[in-house]
Formats: sequence, structure tokens, C-alpha cells
Amino acid sequence: MLTINGRTKRVCSGLTRRDLIRTGGLGLFGLNVPQLLAAEDARVAPTHVFSPGTPFPKGRAKSVLFLYLFGGPSQLETFDMKPDAPSQLRGPFQPIDSRTPGLRICEHLHRTAALSDRLAIIRSMTHSHNDHNACHYIQTGHKWTRSAENGSDVNARPTDWPAMGSVVEYVSQHSAGRNTRTFPDYVYLPNRLGHLQAYDRTGQYAGWLGNAYNALATDIRRRDTKDNPFFRECTEAELDFRIKGLVSKTDMPLDRLDRRRSLLEQFDASRSSLDQTRSHAGYSGIQQRALDLVTSDRIRSALDIQRESAALRDKYGRHLFGQSVLMGRRMIEAGCRFVSVIWDAPDGYSWDSHQHSSDMRDHLLPKFDQSFSALITDMEDRGLLDDTLVVAVGEMGRTPKANAAWGRGHWSYSFPCVLAGAGIRGGIMHGASDKDAAYPIENPVSPEDLAATIYNSLGLSHEIQIPDAQGRPVSILESGRPLSGLFA
Repeated sequence: MLTINGRTKRVCSGLTRRDLIRTGGLGLFGLNVPQLLAAEDARVAPTHVFSPGTPFPKGRAKSVLFLYLFGGPSQLETFDMKPDAPSQLRGPFQPIDSRTPGLRICEHLHRTAALSDRLAIIRSMTHSHNDHNACHYIQTGHKWTRSAENGSDVNARPTDWPAMGSVVEYVSQHSAGRNTRTFPDYVYLPNRLGHLQAYDRTGQYAGWLGNAYNALATDIRRRDTKDNPFFRECTEAELDFRIKGLVSKTDMPLDRLDRRRSLLEQFDASRSSLDQTRSHAGYSGIQQRALDLVTSDRIRSALDIQRESAALRDKYGRHLFGQSVLMGRRMIEAGCRFVSVIWDAPDGYSWDSHQHSSDMRDHLLPKFDQSFSALITDMEDRGLLDDTLVVAVGEMGRTPKANAAWGRGHWSYSFPCVLAGAGIRGGIMHGASDKDAAYPIENPVSPEDLAATIYNSLGLSHEIQIPDAQGRPVSILESGRPLSGLFA
């Protein structure tokens, strides 16, 4: 069962989110209780380029579907194969032709090869943060400056930079018509990054922007390391994305609705234990919106994946990634502006293929190929691809030199990214790496550049300024240039 969860985090008063949830019973379908704290997030307003109360900017894209392949897919086994390289470098898989002239990709991505004329392939993503904490960099567009040499400092903090989705949620909440929003604009599927390994990795949250701008996030229980739901077919019960207890207004008894309101009243009564210096302006409005979300038929319907045909669900794949990608499409269709779908793993392995290439051959490549190709054709058939930017990327690539079992280590200096939709020029390649797929030799692309491209596709200037935790205006990116040449 997939359920909606937040994360434990202390607020300024010293109370944890768990304390607040206990105070308010189950606290509104278990979602981000601090969203009720208007104090933390209404104290500041956007400045400079974005003005509160103005319409959300119009861009080429109405929404972004961000497919994050955590662990680092190998460039040499995906979109930057080097078939003429020495045997110890080129990899165990064969290249095949695609519909893009000059682009030969892995034999286990044959469906993707057949629709490459809809894709722009970046082969020169690069940065110097050569470990998995680059998950902050790739999801925010900002370098991760903490040290994690002892492996214990990988979890998110309230001082982290906000995720791109959180920035979008922030602008959306402060735009004209915000009080009529019936769907969140940042959704994270199918689980919080790292939760399957008992981590709470950085880069996925709103950070210093405030808890009200965290994603609506589903979560799954940590599983045995041999029971990887991304590798196997999942049962219908495991793929139930519906929020437990979320029913339509007509189905919900009045006494139950009253009990929901009483939770808010209990929470109200507990405010005396919070920092009295905070401003609570707009608190009742947030309460009302939260109550509306509890009884939202739109959210209830969007989260019910069983409304999709069995044939379409089979096409995406009944594994967790496939069904999560399908759910991501449903979120876009329901009106969400930024959806992140991650490929995590309970054993920490996933795309982090140090040991061997067997999982790449048997699971990772064919299942990504299945789900990604199904997504592109499905969104195209529904008319969603024209105004949805689809991004597929990891936080790094893999070392050019492999071990005897074709495992590869971390390598952030050259790796691929795939984009489609929202005016992307299909059938093109951007950038190139050297003969070993080790370093870019043409058009290097940084995470800042990728973030600027994503923001600009939504109509958000990458130089827009929003207030930090102290209310000071800061640009959402410190550097970066949008890759305008990728768009028609």
C-alpha cells in the first residue's frame, strides 16, 4: 500500500513534525502537516521578477515530468556508447541504430531507439561532485557543500536549497488564482529518495523555502534487499496509490467530516506551544484549503491508478517504476506542474552498478526502455507531450574503465540526459564526449544549465528572485544558461 507521508523535522519552536501530528490526530490524510503553519511560509513574499498576485508565467511547457534515475546510469551502456574503444572500456552490450542520424544506443533500449526522433540527447552533462549527494545538485541546480566522508551526513536539512519542484510550488501558491488551486504543483513518486534505505536524501525538499512548498509525496515501506519492487512485477495491493481514507464528499459521512474539522480545532488549540513571535496571517485560509484537499474528488481520482486500462498498465510495465511513471502522467493530466518520478532501490544498488552489468541487462535497461517509450507514446496520443517537458537523467555516469564483471564506479564528469516534449527539437544530439566517454569535448552542460532550461521551459526566468529564510531576495539559480537551442 502506498500512503502519503511527510518527514520528521523540527520547526523553530523545537517541536517535531511527529509532535504536531500527534497533537492533531492523523492530521489531514497524513500530508505535510506543517503546511498548516502559515507562519513559516506567509511571512515573506516574492520579489523582483516575480510579483505576488500575478499570473503564473506562461512558457513552452505547462508542466515538467522529471524522471530521476538515482545511482548514475552508465553513459557507455546507454546513450554514449563507444563501439570502437578498447575492449576493457566499450562495455558488454552492442550498439544499435536509432532514428536519429549518427546516434547509436544500447541494444537493450530498442524501443527508445525507435522513437529517438522525438528526443534530444545531451551527451555532455558534467560536474565535479562525484558521489550520490549530487542528488542535491541535480534536483536543485545548486552544488551540495556539505561533507559526507563518514557516510553519515547524507540526509536533507532545512538549510538546503529548495528543489526545482518546490520553487514551482512556491510561485504557484503566490500567483493569481492561488486560492482556487485544487491540486498541488509538486508531486514526488513513488517514495521519498533514500527512504527504502532508511535515508532521507537531500535535494527533494523545499529546504529553506519552507515546509509548505514540499511535494505531495507517496511512500512505500522499506523492503528486504532481495525483494526489489523496481525489478519485479508488483501486486495490485502494492500498486494502490490511493490515499487511505480519501473519499468523495458525497461518500464521506457528515460526522466523519466533522471529526476532520475537529482535528484542525485540536491543532489550533496546540498553537500556544509554538513560537508566539510567528505571524499566523492567513492560517484559516490554509486550514480551509487543507480540508478541501481531504475531500477532493480530483485528487482521489488522479491517485486511483486502477482507472487505467489493464493493457496500458501492461505497456508501462507492472513493476514499480513503470506504474509510477504512469502515475506521473496521471498527475500531469490532473494539472500538476512539476512531477518527479524516481528509480530508487531498497539495496542501494539500482543504477549504482559497481559490481556487475547483469542488473543493467536484465532489469534496469529493459524496464526503463519499456516505461519511457510507453510514456512518450502515451503522452503524444493524449496531446500532453506538446506542453509537457519530459526529462530523464541521473546524478552522474560511470567510470570509463570497468572491472572484470563489467561493474563501473562513480563518474560525474560526463553523463547523458534525455529530453522530450514542450517544443524540444526531436532527433538531435547536444554535446559530445571524448573517445573514452570520460569528459565533454563539445558543449558541456552543468546541472545549473539543466535547471535553467527546465525553469525557462515553464516561463520562469532562471534569474527570478525569491526570499530566503531571512527574507532576503536570492536568485533561484546562482549561474547557468538555458539551452534554448534544444527547442524548436
